[in-house]
Amino acid sequence: MNDHILHDHNRDGIDRKGFLKCMAWAGTGVLWTLSGGVLTSRVLGQTPPPDLPAKPVGTLNFVQISDSHIGFSKPANKDVAATFREAISRINAMLVAPEFLIHTGDLTHLAEDDEFDGLEQMLKDCRTRQVFYVPGEHDILNDNGAAYRARFGKGSLGSGWYSFDQKGVHFVGLVNVDGVTEGGLGIMGEQQLAWLATDLSSISAETPVVVFAHVPLWEVYPKWGWGTADGSRALALLKRFGSVTVLNGHIHQVIQKIEGNITFHTARSTAFPQPEPGTAPKPGPMLVDAPRLRSFLGLASVSYVESHPTLAIVDSTLASA
Repeated sequence: MNDHILHDHNRDGIDRKGFLKCMAWAGTGVLWTLSGGVLTSRVLGQTPPPDLPAKPVGTLNFVQISDSHIGFSKPANKDVAATFREAISRINAMLVAPEFLIHTGDLTHLAEDDEFDGLEQMLKDCRTRQVFYVPGEHDILNDNGAAYRARFGKGSLGSGWYSFDQKGVHFVGLVNVDGVTEGGLGIMGEQQLAWLATDLSSISAETPVVVFAHVPLWEVYPKWGWGTADGSRALALLKRFGSVTVLNGHIHQVIQKIEGNITFHTARSTAFPQPEPGTAPKPGPMLVDAPRLRSFLGLASVSYVESHPTLAIVDSTLASA
């Protein structure tokens, strides 16, 4: 694992703290646990670190999955359904079922009806039936997201944004893929940002907030479109809260960063990996030799302590576990 600090992009008014990153392969999800004001995360199926119990004991447990790309069948992974089922199996094998799943977009590869059908059928095998979704750019290819919203966005506003509360935590699902061109930055738009300001205005600053969207809200690597053009405006609205966790997908690898009160987590895909930022001419499905697979698998623990100004993040690969 290479730890490094990316270039600063001081556009959101938040001091740069750097980040730790590691890449991981398909078929995994992330379990998030809130217990006594402490928020932790780890990869499904991974033996927990010594300071985490094997059985989740949090007051709130949920799983993040992302970028299942159902319908993809190229050499990077000719059977994405199989790796998605593996993610479901790992969820089902948990000693305590998570209360819900969050899917951070690119459910399908081409937004075809049969792809959406396949995803829904596979999720019926998951013992955790409640799933909260946001769309990826691949989910709105054919009809500006109408089919996606009809299936997965009922009750949402605009192009699919919404919020809900669970056990003292405020969750916000954002859409930042409308009008995104290949390689272009994500965008939320004025209507959604105005809604977000109103939604957050009634929430106490002491309430933990979890925001999830497909494209990272911060600029991971703008050259590849790995960031949101107006993300800094959303982050500015979140600065007054004591604890904010931002969950994203899109880049098919784990990158975690802490900036003041905000911890950022981009999830690995259940379909295929992508190159690390700047290590290839462009992003896209990346082939991984089977013997090297474990070196691309990883786990991440994120700890949040109430009234503490920062969060602690520890990354390690399965090869070193």
